[in-house]
Amino acid sequence: MDLAPITLFVYKRVEHARKTIESLKSNFLAKDSELYIFSDDAENEDTQHQVNQVREYIKTIDGFKKIIIIEREQNLGLANSIISGVTDIINNHGKIIVLEDDMITSLYFLKYMNDALEFYKDNDNVISIHGYIYPVKKELPETYFIKGADCWGWATWKRGWKLFNPDSNALLEQIQNKKLTKKFDINGAFPYTQMLKDQAEGRGKSWAIRWYASAFLADKLTLYPGTSLVQNIGFDQSGTNCGESDLYGINLAEKEISIKKISIKENKFALKQIEKYFKSMHKNPSFWELRVIRFKRAVKRVKKFLGIITENE
Repeated sequence: MDLAPITLFVYKRVEHARKTIESLKSNFLAKDSELYIFSDDAENEDTQHQVNQVREYIKTIDGFKKIIIIEREQNLGLANSIISGVTDIINNHGKIIVLEDDMITSLYFLKYMNDALEFYKDNDNVISIHGYIYPVKKELPETYFIKGADCWGWATWKRGWKLFNPDSNALLEQIQNKKLTKKFDINGAFPYTQMLKDQAEGRGKSWAIRWYASAFLADKLTLYPGTSLVQNIGFDQSGTNCGESDLYGINLAEKEISIKKISIKENKFALKQIEKYFKSMHKNPSFWELRVIRFKRAVKRVKKFLGIITENE
């Protein structure tokens, strides 16, 4: 099999990056895979030391067929770094596996990704492969499809990434004009439309909401596993979304996930379980604490912009 290149995006959290790499190195197929690492530059002097620590660490990595490190000479931010990095790699290789520096993977993650990329490479209805699934209550099929796309350990082809539209205003207008907001928000269970609106109005920098919206509007499907192959460890005080760790915790798959012929349509049962999971989050105090945290951060950004408070307040 022609293995897809792995592309890892890192910034300033050396311990997260180390855990991500160690789990990835343990994967079947790791030693036969090429690894591209994009290191974003520091946003300011306060973060330069942390960025340097990460860059020193990634130069010591081994265990892969080939390692290519791209050190950005300026701070692009996560969204721009991912968009440009994915575009560069996929234009050269035709397919890609994408991880960020806070994602622990199952031993079978790369096997699942490469098998699925090969199996569905000629099916235009399938836009991507995803490795994470929420801790829903009921057992899910081994693999199934959900409309749209996702961002916690994923893979796609050049034909899929060509559908990515970075224009959040255009995406939002289409969703609203076609009266798709309820469906886009998974029957009102999660505020994806609001996230897209925040992005369009300059209050967000998410590439992922635009990836999801692009795939959703194109009526494309993403393959998901019944048991998660990815665990996000970034929801702590070092990340931008601290407070979510209890909401997204899962047990990693301990056996290989078979890629075989299934119906190429959205699995209504799986989608309903995800909807129920999101709605159950509304009853979780951590969910509302997180909303308050984000609101306070938004207010603080506005105050800084208006010069009402200092940078260190």
